[in-house]
Amino acid sequence: MIDTTLSVGRTAQARERIVSPFEFWPSWLFYAPVVAQWIWLGLRYGDMSLPTAANPTIETGGLCGESKSAILDMAEPDAQGWIAPYVTLRAGIDDVAALAERAGFGWPVVLKPDIGCNGAGVRLAADPAALQQAAASFPRGVALLLQRFVPEPNEAGLFYIRHPHEETGRITSVTLKRQPSVTGDGRNSLETLIRNDPRAGQVPQLYLPRLTSRLAEIPAAGEIVPLVFTGNHCKGSVFLDGADRITPALTRQVDAIARAIPGFYFGRIDVRYGSEAALRLGQGFTVIEVNGAGSEATHIWDARCTLRDAYVSQFMHYRAAWEIGRANRAAGARPTGLWGMFRAWRRQQALMASYPNSD
Repeated sequence: MIDTTLSVGRTAQARERIVSPFEFWPSWLFYAPVVAQWIWLGLRYGDMSLPTAANPTIETGGLCGESKSAILDMAEPDAQGWIAPYVTLRAGIDDVAALAERAGFGWPVVLKPDIGCNGAGVRLAADPAALQQAAASFPRGVALLLQRFVPEPNEAGLFYIRHPHEETGRITSVTLKRQPSVTGDGRNSLETLIRNDPRAGQVPQLYLPRLTSRLAEIPAAGEIVPLVFTGNHCKGSVFLDGADRITPALTRQVDAIARAIPGFYFGRIDVRYGSEAALRLGQGFTVIEVNGAGSEATHIWDARCTLRDAYVSQFMHYRAAWEIGRANRAAGARPTGLWGMFRAWRRQQALMASYPNSD
């Protein structure tokens, strides 16, 4: 078994960073060493798709192309109580507003694709008309997930690992997700506020296209304008390393939830929560999504994280996926194979290209 204890370096210079030097590198550049590790492990273990057996009850192990609702549906009663209520539907076929009313979720509600990643297509609808419009922006027949909005102000990603021979698992990473905003002064346009913001001004390409219709607005003095709703780094959310939130109490509760999802050994559980104190006690949070082998420990996108520590984390987590996949294969689980893995990825990419912009 590998050591899953992580530490993130904190030099004085790193503490002052607003955007890390590698945070927005092209994906091909940042992930090149990870791909090299993948190829090496594939040769070593004799199967390039072995991580797809890391969570044998999930399609492709949750590497790509898996259904979000199918994972949540597997949760046993002990875990269901921690998950934000949801229903599934088909764009253009089901009456989404009527479904929302029958479900009694209240408003606003969250509408997201059932297959996808990186927050693609996630929408927050304030009322029935907005929900109907959001659903109509998806191609007819696309599987969607309608979920009760969790009003707690904070969001976090909790990465969980349990090897099949272990009685209990562990939390190896906590990412605190912050939705950035700007504050109006009654004089400057939204675009100017974004460009003048210490962080948003360094990556305006993440926000300006999404807010095109509002860029000329002049927010009132003191008015807070959120720049993004979706808790994804590539959409503009700010990620912070929350390793100090890992406590025995939180680990016990997350382990209980994870073990109540049959065949789940490796992945990230995304939650919304109220207070930091309650989170440390393993209380006061709601699960909004469970991600499998395709997820990563996103604390590496904290601007204070060094490139070395980011790769230490990446290599550790991917190696764990391979070791868990190997153990599950020995117990009878079947990886999807390289071609099956590619087909699932290609299907997911085609779907994501058809989705509307996320909020």
